[in-house]
Amino acid sequence: MQRLRRLVVGLLCGLGLCAAGATLAQSPVTAASASASAGTYPDHPIRIVIGFAAGGGTDAVLRSIASKLSESLGVSVFVDNKPGANGNIANDIVAKAPADGYTLLYNTSSMVLSPHLYAKLTYNFETELTPIALTANIPLALVVPLTVPVSNMAEFIAYLKQNPDKVNYASAGNGNVTHLATIQMLMSTGTQAIHVPYRSEAPALTDVMGGQVQFYLGTANALIPLIRQGRVRPLAVGSLKRMEQLPDVPTISETILPGVEFGAWSGFMAPAKTPPEIIAKLNAEINKALADPALRAKIISTGAEVRGSTVDQYAKFLKSEYKRWGEAVKAADLKPE
Repeated sequence: MQRLRRLVVGLLCGLGLCAAGATLAQSPVTAASASASAGTYPDHPIRIVIGFAAGGGTDAVLRSIASKLSESLGVSVFVDNKPGANGNIANDIVAKAPADGYTLLYNTSSMVLSPHLYAKLTYNFETELTPIALTANIPLALVVPLTVPVSNMAEFIAYLKQNPDKVNYASAGNGNVTHLATIQMLMSTGTQAIHVPYRSEAPALTDVMGGQVQFYLGTANALIPLIRQGRVRPLAVGSLKRMEQLPDVPTISETILPGVEFGAWSGFMAPAKTPPEIIAKLNAEINKALADPALRAKIISTGAEVRGSTVDQYAKFLKSEYKRWGEAVKAADLKPE
């Protein structure tokens, strides 16, 4: 291989193209950096991997952002759904992808939860992935099927206490924030219920509407359309203040757990060693997209909160959330699987 490389470099130099030959001799990361510095990134489609099925709330936010990025970057930016294992399948795909800026990850809160919940992960988010930007936070909302005979939080807590070990609740996956937030709520109220994990949010919503499970603390932007259509009954939201989209629905904080907030955040990451020039460009483009009035209105209308951040801010946020949910897992006495 080295001999072939020297022959190629020699040939190029003979043609007066030593600079091109020198570039071929660089490592892939160095070559990518040179490309980014020259302003050629991106020059072909960008793939964004997400660890959840199409149709969920987080997927909807991503697709809105991806559309704006495609416009501003001038290349196709497409979403690749790889559901399963609480997002770990997608995380691993991107962790092992080339560090050239053309395969990105749209990660969720599960990124910092999985290390506390899985004994063996095939990737390490702290060493194999690098943050780009925090994008959104989605408050959780507590809903029940229309067949469950409760209409407010007081009746709901009484219902749980009257039916110990008989009430099922959905989550978007073992260790997902919808799982841990529910555990925290149950522990804090002295109640219990049976966990039914799903591969993603979309199938969980189907079974909540069908009455196969008795409640779900899920993302508000996925639940708001179902609430407005009268297909599920809302009991409370996880934001600290009532949501504009659901002004008549009280918060969990004002009803049963003062000062407690439940939400699912999301953002972009890339394979570690992705050139900083590419990370900086992506961060700028993502924040520009999030500042667009039309996009902000679209995201907010679904029930999500628009965030945005610098690369450093997102890195610090990831560390703080990793610590927060690690303490929650320990308090819940959940053992790594």
